[in-house]
Amino acid sequence: MKKLFFAVAVLMMAAVSTVNAQNKLLRFGVKGGANLGKLDGTGFQNGFKLGYHIGGFAQVNLIKGFGVQGELVFSSTKTKTTDDFSQIYNTGNLSDNGKSINMNYLSIPLLANIDLGSPRIKLQVGPQFGAMVSDKKVLSAANQAFKGGDISGVAGLWLQLPIINISARYIIGFNDVKDYKDVANTSNWKNQSIQIGVGVTL
Repeated sequence: MKKLFFAVAVLMMAAVSTVNAQNKLLRFGVKGGANLGKLDGTGFQNGFKLGYHIGGFAQVNLIKGFGVQGELVFSSTKTKTTDDFSQIYNTGNLSDNGKSINMNYLSIPLLANIDLGSPRIKLQVGPQFGAMVSDKKVLSAANQAFKGGDISGVAGLWLQLPIINISARYIIGFNDVKDYKDVANTSNWKNQSIQIGVGVTL
């Protein structure tokens, strides 16, 4: 019985591999690379800071020239408060000035893949939903400075070589990630990042 089950499993995997190889209906892969991220908001230093991302993806090619791609990506970047942060937000704690903060997110992009004259070059657009997984208690005078969720828009390009893939995308946050209760300053904190990635498509 075990031998029969094993034989059936092998035949099913072979059939799936054959279908994928012929039609490329469903493809999987892994990717990783560099992040250039920043937190756009009053009290934080301007400019993008270097970080990294790593994750996996699944592609479904629905019709010729169009498909969808879902990903699960861990990304990490850093930001830094300005030297007068405690005065801007009335935290009353000078240790919040010039403080480095890790921004770690587990993100799920849901992207449309649109061929640009060739199945190897794709335009990617769609939403991204992120959950903050780093410690949110980052400021001395606040219990929780950041909200746990982030909703963003993604736009970029995907180059599919025979096994290797290369991607470049811009991600802009739509919602205010600030959870700091401060009546003196109502400016929004929004994430922005540029991702350059390299991966393997199976």
